[in-house]
Amino acid sequence: MLADNADVIGEAALTTLWLTLFSFAGALVVGILIASFRVSPIKPLEWFATAFVSIFRNTPLLVVFFMFHFGLRRVGLDFGTGFRTAVAVMAMYTGAYMAEVIRSGINAVPPGQAEAGRAIGLPFTGLLATVVIPQAVRTVIAPIGNLFAANAKNTSIALTIGVVELTSAMRRLINQTAETWAAIIGIALIYTVVLLIAGQAFRLLEQRYAIKR
Repeated sequence: MLADNADVIGEAALTTLWLTLFSFAGALVVGILIASFRVSPIKPLEWFATAFVSIFRNTPLLVVFFMFHFGLRRVGLDFGTGFRTAVAVMAMYTGAYMAEVIRSGINAVPPGQAEAGRAIGLPFTGLLATVVIPQAVRTVIAPIGNLFAANAKNTSIALTIGVVELTSAMRRLINQTAETWAAIIGIALIYTVVLLIAGQAFRLLEQRYAIKR
């Protein structure tokens, strides 16, 4: 059954892959910015970052999807396609968790590193960009890998706004062929294989670049 629908599954798998990669790249950017705001001496930035993390971490992802896809359209805002909406939503949602992971990495950087940067005249932004953030990210490679896996699995929720990714393709195959278990097991195996490969890649990154404390 899966072989007969390989084109459908392949296209859905590609959509899942691009959705995962684009949203995770966005989450890295969001996470670094929000984490930087959380440790900023500028109070409004700190307050904004705290509110951002609190809202996204305590709101179900499905609710966020509906809020952005349907709610923003009611006020004249639109990301365009469901795919773009899904990328934006997941970048912000995963970015909130990423910010806390990176902030824990920032807290693990020895204070002497920051003091040395200030001693040579680096401003706060320069200190973060060249001294603190690079070390913080290298410290938390393993948790970032865990977020990648969670982000990849969360792409399944994009089916609720019309994105034809792997879970959506599975549902369509079940409706068309009635071969429920074949579709479920086949799609589950694709997720498993992809995430095992990604997990191994992050382990290799950790072994090579992680800072041992």
